[in-house]
Amino acid sequence: MEKASNLDSKMYVLDTNVLLHEPLAYLSFQEHDVVIPMTVLEELDHIKDRKHDVSRDARVAIRGLDEVLKDATPEQMLKGVALPSNKKAKASSAGTLIIVNDHLFVDSISGLPGNENDHRIINCAVHLQKQHPNSKVVLVTKDINMRLKAKGAGLKFVEDYRTDQLIDDIALLSSGYKKIAGDFWQHVGECETQQHGRDAFHKVAKSLIPDVFCNEYLLDDSGQFAARVKSYDEQHIMLKDIGVERLMHQSAWGVKPKNIYQGMAMDALLDTGIELVILTGPAGCGKTLLALACALEMVVEKGIYDKVIVTRNTPEIAESIGFLPGTEEEKMAPWLAAITDTLEVLHKGDENPISSRNYIMEKANIQFKSVNFMRGRSIQNAVVILDESQNLTASQLKTIITRCGEGTKLICSGNLAQIDSNYLTPVTSGLTYIVERFKDFEGSATVNLNGVVRSRLASFAEENL
Repeated sequence: MEKASNLDSKMYVLDTNVLLHEPLAYLSFQEHDVVIPMTVLEELDHIKDRKHDVSRDARVAIRGLDEVLKDATPEQMLKGVALPSNKKAKASSAGTLIIVNDHLFVDSISGLPGNENDHRIINCAVHLQKQHPNSKVVLVTKDINMRLKAKGAGLKFVEDYRTDQLIDDIALLSSGYKKIAGDFWQHVGECETQQHGRDAFHKVAKSLIPDVFCNEYLLDDSGQFAARVKSYDEQHIMLKDIGVERLMHQSAWGVKPKNIYQGMAMDALLDTGIELVILTGPAGCGKTLLALACALEMVVEKGIYDKVIVTRNTPEIAESIGFLPGTEEEKMAPWLAAITDTLEVLHKGDENPISSRNYIMEKANIQFKSVNFMRGRSIQNAVVILDESQNLTASQLKTIITRCGEGTKLICSGNLAQIDSNYLTPVTSGLTYIVERFKDFEGSATVNLNGVVRSRLASFAEENL
């Protein structure tokens, strides 16, 4: 949050959706006062018993508030209870947590009718603004319409909760590769080269590319040079020389890259030293097809892994799959039609593609699993494909990533332009979160697959609709 130039004392009024988004959000406001209206506690109470993923967050928020306020008297709660220090915050002093009984305020303060919870919370913030003219009273809510109504009701400061957002704009999201103008070797001064088998490694000055991260790909305008960052320190970068020709001549399960972006993706997918591969890009760029082709290559042809586990969230935000008949795999089949479609594409030249698909599903031990049942598992020696991961929250993705044991490779694919969840935006999606959080982890790689290769129709739709 930006500091006010004229008002050093700040009072943040939190909406319910902020605590549902991040249950311990009240610890993120450093040395300032955090106000929780009674209406917010009532909403948390109504939500905590629902059979939804959001209910868990409500319960965590309630338990956290109870931990802070358990020894406080009613007078202390109204005056302010000192918040525990937040390890991430760099504040000189701790803030306070205040519970306000907003039911005591008259509706006429903001001009909004008081029979709606949103209006009560806005009413509370406007009342505090009048009661504390020397403080900056800020309503923090993720509800865009509520922010508009609050400003219309006379509240000067209204903000979105952005503490957990690692980037401000989706355009700033890492693509996993950098393009260097001109010929790369024309920019390089001293270069130390080492040969390990068929791979060449170049040690170049970090001043050439100051803001690199592990497993980031480098391309230049010559159309010949391609490399991947293996490691770096303050002075040097170690590059693995791959070359565009080598990237474009890879093959997995009969699939060859159609462009350089697919070439980089296949290089990361087929490298067993990379445990997490994140594929982003528009619909039709080949994310699922490449992931499945490389998984089959590594399981069936090379025998590196034992099985393929495919999972994705169901449209109800990864909640119920119980209304469909059959086993877990049969219930998941409608949501995973993209995988079976891709298997048919990979075997379209066979005499009987359906029989080939079924044979390969058995041969590669392809299992369809629901995100619901991933908690508590430990997945060993498998390729896990997490499709449509843009619809998952950071906590759901954390649950899946922490299931991966020794010898397991996780492939996350998603299109941030096609988020179906009501609670997520491109900058708050779990996919965006892991791209930024894992970009400097030596066991992960990110590739944004530019360009639609599905069909001329799909390409035109992506560009013009």
